[in-house]
This record gives sequence, C-alpha cells and structure tokens, in this order.
Amino acid sequence: MTLRVWLKMVQEVAPPNYDNQGCYDFKIADVVASSGSMIVVSNRLPFVLEKNKEGNLCRKASAGGLVTAVAPVVVNCKGLWVGWPGIHLEDPNQPIPESDPNDITPTAGLKSDKVVSVRIDPQIFDSYYNGCCNATFWPLFHSMPDRATFNGEHWRAYITANKEFANCTLTALRKLKNTENAGDVPLIWIHDYHLMLAANWIRQAAEDENISCKLGFFLHIPFPPWDIFRLFPWSDEILQGMLGCDMIGFHITDYCLNFVDCCQRNLGCRVDRKNLLVEHGGRTVRVRPLPIGIPFERFVELAEKAPKVLSTTQKIILGVDRLDYTKGLVNRLLAFEKLLEKHPEHKENVSLLQIAVPSRTDVKEYQELKEEMDQLVGRINGRFTTPNWSPIRYIYGCVSQNDLAAFYRDSAVGLVTPLRDGMNLVAKEFVACQINTPPGVLIVSPFAGAGETMHEALICNPYEIDGAAEAIHRALTMPDDERILRMNYLRRREKINDVNYWTRSFLAAMGSLITQEDHDEIGAVRMPAVTLEDFDDYLAKYIGNTHKLALLLDYDGTLAPIAPHPDLAVIPTETKNILQRLSNISDVTIAVISGRNVNNVKDMVGIEGITYAGSHGLEILHPDGSKFVHPMPRQYQGKVGELLKKLQEQVCKDGAWVENKGALLTFHFRETPAHLREPLTSVAKKLIIEAGFRAEDAHCAIEAKPPVEWNKGRASIYILRTAFGVDWSERIRIIYAGDDTTDEDAMQALKGMAATFRVTSSHITKTYAERRLPSTDSVLTMLRWVERHLNRRKPNKDATSYRRNSRSKQGAVQMEMSYLRSEVGDSN
Repeated sequence: MTLRVWLKMVQEVAPPNYDNQGCYDFKIADVVASSGSMIVVSNRLPFVLEKNKEGNLCRKASAGGLVTAVAPVVVNCKGLWVGWPGIHLEDPNQPIPESDPNDITPTAGLKSDKVVSVRIDPQIFDSYYNGCCNATFWPLFHSMPDRATFNGEHWRAYITANKEFANCTLTALRKLKNTENAGDVPLIWIHDYHLMLAANWIRQAAEDENISCKLGFFLHIPFPPWDIFRLFPWSDEILQGMLGCDMIGFHITDYCLNFVDCCQRNLGCRVDRKNLLVEHGGRTVRVRPLPIGIPFERFVELAEKAPKVLSTTQKIILGVDRLDYTKGLVNRLLAFEKLLEKHPEHKENVSLLQIAVPSRTDVKEYQELKEEMDQLVGRINGRFTTPNWSPIRYIYGCVSQNDLAAFYRDSAVGLVTPLRDGMNLVAKEFVACQINTPPGVLIVSPFAGAGETMHEALICNPYEIDGAAEAIHRALTMPDDERILRMNYLRRREKINDVNYWTRSFLAAMGSLITQEDHDEIGAVRMPAVTLEDFDDYLAKYIGNTHKLALLLDYDGTLAPIAPHPDLAVIPTETKNILQRLSNISDVTIAVISGRNVNNVKDMVGIEGITYAGSHGLEILHPDGSKFVHPMPRQYQGKVGELLKKLQEQVCKDGAWVENKGALLTFHFRETPAHLREPLTSVAKKLIIEAGFRAEDAHCAIEAKPPVEWNKGRASIYILRTAFGVDWSERIRIIYAGDDTTDEDAMQALKGMAATFRVTSSHITKTYAERRLPSTDSVLTMLRWVERHLNRRKPNKDATSYRRNSRSKQGAVQMEMSYLRSEVGDSN
C-alpha cells in the first residue's frame, strides 16, 4: 500500500493508521464523544468513489488526519458528512454505495444514508476548485500574492459551489431534525478554505426555518495578515462568510490575530484582541487557536515495527513534502549545497533524502517547479558526487507506510523548512517516530505553524541560505545529551496534543464535548455591549474641539428598531431626548434621511428645528418649513398608481403587502414564510421593472424607485450644501449612520469626508461604511458619546457666523436646483 502524504481535501494531513495487513487499527475507546449530533462539511467526502471492473461504484478510503480524527466521532454520534464524492456522476441520483464488508477503516461505519453527496456542474467545479481555491486562495493565504490570480468568473463559481454545499448541509440538518436525536442541537463543522462562504447561508436558512444548530469552522492553512488579505477584491465577503459561524479555529494564535485584525480593519467590526472575539451582526464570534495533531501512538507503533530500509553508515537528512512552491524545496537544496561548501567535513558522511510527492502535475507552475528541482538535484550531485557517495537521494513519488516510518526513525535530521505552511504535520510525524537513542534533531521553519508550537526544534529561516546551512551543521554536530533533551520535550508535548486532543479541543470550544467543562481557556466568550469608550479612538480626533458637526441619520433600523409594520417602528424615548438636546446645540445640524414619506418620518421623530428627508431624499423638509421636491419625469407621474394596483392584485398575499410612499412604493414580505418568498419577490421585481421603475433590495422588502439620478448620497450633499454653503467640506465634520442598502449611496458619496456607521445583521453585507454597529442601541450609545464630547467643548466664539440649518446660501441652492432641472430634462 502506498501513501500520499497530503490529500487535496486537506493540504496537510497525517497518514492513516494501518496495521501490518494495510488495515486501519481502530479502537472504540479512542473515539472522542460529542454531546450531540454532528454534520461535517468538507470539500471532499472521507472516501472517494471509483468504478470497479464491472462498472459499479465502490468506495476507496481516504488517508488523512481529518478522517482519522473526525470520522469515528461522526459515526459514534450518528451524524452526517457532506462533501463532493471525488467524481462527477452522470446520474446525479445514483446512490452512494455502502462500504466493503471487510473494510475496517474509520469510514467503514459511515452508512450511505449518513452521507450527503454534493453534485456540481463539472465546469463550475473546475473554476471553483482549480481556479478560485488553488489559483487564488492557496497562494494568497500563504502570503505569495504574486502567484495569485484574481478572476471574477472563478469567484462567481466559488459562490455557486458554496451555495450548493450550504444547500446540501441544510438537507443534512433537516434529516437530523426528523430523527430520534431531534432534541439535540447539532454541530455543523465546516472545513477549510474551499468553504469560507457556506456558513452564512446555512445560518440564514436555519434561522428562517427555526432550526437550532451550532456552526464551527476550521482553517487548515495559514490566515494572512491584513496587508496581504485585502488584495483579494472580495475580501469583505470572505470575512463575513466565516463570521457566520459561532466559533472559528486556526492552527496558531498568529493566524487568529490576523483574522481579528482583518475583521476590524476591513469590516469595521468591534473586536477584543485579548480574548479573541469579533462582534458581527449583534453576535459574538469566538476565534480560537487549535493546533492540529497526529495519531501519535500509532506512529510510535509503526516506527517500532517497520523494518530497516536505509543500509548506510552516513547520517541522513530527511525531507518529506508535497511538490509545491510553498514548501521551500529549492531553498532547501541550495542550503544543503551551501553546507557542503562551508563544511566539507560532511562530504561522504551526510546525505539528503528528499521525498517529493507529485501534486497538480497538470499545472504549468508545478511542472516548472519539478523541472527546476530535477536540474538542481542534477547540478549539486554532479558537483559533489564521488565514486562512493552521492549527496542527494531524490524520490519523486510515493513511499510505503512502513518505509516512511523507517525513514523518520533512522534519520539524523528532519528538515521541515516551508516558506509558509499552516501547520506541517511531517514535523510531528518525525518526532513521533524518533524512538532510537540518541534521537534525531528536528529543524523547523518559523513560517510553519509547527515552528510556533515546537519550541525545542532548531528554528531555521529558509530564505536565509547561509543561516539554514549553519542550522543543518548545528543539528549534525549536536551533542547527544542535547539531542535527547530536546527530543524528549518534543515527544512529550506531541503525545499529549495528539489528533484526538485537537478534536476534543474543538468540541469543547463549541460546547459540544460530552464531558464539557464550564470555562473557556482564553477568557471571555462574549463581547460586552457597546460603550462610550468604543468611539473614543475613531471619533474624538476626527470631530475635534472646534468643528461644527452634521449628524445624518437613517430612521428604520438606525434610530428605531425594525418592526413587523412601519407604524410600529417607534423611536425610543431616550434616543429622541438626546436628539432633542443635540438639536439645541449651535454647532450641530441634524438631518433624518429615510425611505418613508417625508411627513411620516417627521411625525415619527417629532422634533422641530431639524431637517427631514423622505423617499430616500426625493423630498426634503427644511427647518424653516420650506420644502424641496425632486421633479419626477412626466411619464412616471401616473405610473405609481398603476404599479401599486398590479402589485396589490398579483403579489399581496401570504403576509406580503405594498406601502405607498407617494414618490415610490415598497413591497414588504417580512411576514411571508421563508419558502414562499422567492416566487413572490421574483414576480414583484418583474412587475416593477416592466413598469419602468428600479427594483432595489431592502430589509425584507423591495423598493420601486423612479429612474432619476437622485438618492440618499445626492440628498446628503444637497442638505450639507444648503446648510453650510459651497465650501461645506472644509468647515464641518459629518457622521452618517444607516442600516440599509439605500444608505450605501450616502456612505459612498461621503467616503473620505465623513465618519460612517452601518448597522448590520449577520448576513453578508458589502458596505462603504468605515465601522459597523450591531444594533440601534449602539447608535444610541454613539449619540450619547457625541453629546458628551460636545458638552466638554469650550464655547465657540464664532458660533453665530453660520446660522444653523440656514438656507441663506441662496446661490448654492439655485445652482443645485438648476442642475437638477437640466438633469431631469435630459432623462425625458
């Protein structure tokens, strides 16, 4: 039996546990117990499907640490596994076969009815997997952006694939809901960079169908720092997809901190770096370092039983890697060449044994790497080989399980020097197999996760060729007592932190371990409510102590909580009182900009002396009573009533209704059952577009807007110009807060000129806002901060130089109105 050290499903995995007959040695006692049902979601199933000689489908067990650790847990808790079966089936309804009766691998107990196979169009799958996953995420997350390609088609395929995985996971979730374990809260455990969006759609659908579940995610590769991650054009969506989970696991703390930093800097989320928490959509998402391990005892057993393979008196330096540009193989060969140059005493006494497992052989980049490796090995061997010695033994292929264990056991040095790696389990496998006395020495790159956890190894920077050569020399000449001391520490740690410990740690962090402890090792597990201090760093320096302030605020979902019906969305008394007090401060101008009819929004807020904008800015009521109404194209003046009638006749059912706002209409479907929304919204959008209006999504609603180039952004600038004059941008500071897609027009228009806040749910939301807030309560806290900050100011001697909410700058107003009339004329 041969071993592929890494699977495509998980880029770094430990080999499977096999006995001498090539069968998995599975012990029930070793299984970690989950307190409830589990659904594992990975790019591939824990086995692949193949066709036998008779043309029938059969299973082929997959080798890997993920399968070894997690499959028994899934079987034991009667859970399910969601993944792609490894081949594209001609008949999408073809059933998954049961395992062979003689199969005793970890997946043998996974019955076909516990498997949900994901079927995706081959072209889309290729674009998703080879395009987005391997050509974009793999190099980018390994901090090699120059090798990454950014392709919109590949990204759309990634979205499509993730939605299909999410749909299949929901199928599995519904299965569990209808079983004997229906009372449990199942855990959905999503794996790796192939599925970073899926959790968001799973959460949305589960909430709509009122199905309880816990969502966890584990990334098996590094998470890059912000300056690398932000190069990805759709980075916001990736972060929000991952934040759909309750807990996100990474190998080491550095990756956790990178992720938390990206959430704050990309999304404007509140974060707690000490306790590794991120607030998103009113939920607290925990981020945890969970370094993966290996089946340690099984590797010890393999090392004890494996026959000797290396018949030589020379010291062996061992490298075992997938042939990939992230593994630093070229740098390793150059370092070995430098060792022979600087320390000729090692000639004929030391050999480098490099095993390179073939990978992505159809990709040009990997073909070129293989050619470079072949030439480099040939050049170094040609330079140093003697009649009795060749410095490099290079194996391009796979080795047997026993041979690998023997290589690990009998090597003097284990060389694990990737340029970047999530964890690299070869380092752990080498340590487990070091049963000889004296043992070998492990050399690890600081750019692998293993370098952060295996402190007793020699740390070697693979980019520094001279330094790497010296590290190898030190390992070869290290005294026996130091070798023993370092290896004993390494073995003790890896024995404790094995693959079962990793699984147990993940389940404990999710609250799904059957012997659950009541604490989290890191600390707090929930973000505190938004406080005044949360706004200090962002707003204090921006607003300063002399500038005037314009507060531009949306109503529904920003000042007032979202309600089932617009009439029930009442502004809280405390929020109204603060706005009233702020409106009496001479340096403050307030405008409430809403999708409601302007008279309605004024009645709902009920504060005199401020500006109100209704219908997303199409109508504006100034504090002095004057009113601006954006002209409507003549042909649309009678169409609103016609569209209203059609919508009422065709889609106003099952809880859906239409709100008439005068200049526009809003089709509401918040009270419509989730499974009925899609057909109703499709018809509504079609009717709106056919009538010549724009159909724009809102919170459980669709806005029917007339086709005029006017929105909250244009309205905001008009309000600011009216109040402060043409040079308003030099004289004032602006805060804009909103919660809807219509507010994005204002945030985009004011970007770089305002402090902007988006009140967001946990759904994926692309925003121009600089910060996110979880609720209307946090908007209230922000207003409290503004009031406190302004009250601490010294009186402004120049406060009357500009009359608050004045329309005295008539030239500016006239110029704006003239431009508008010209624009409307053009649209006709």
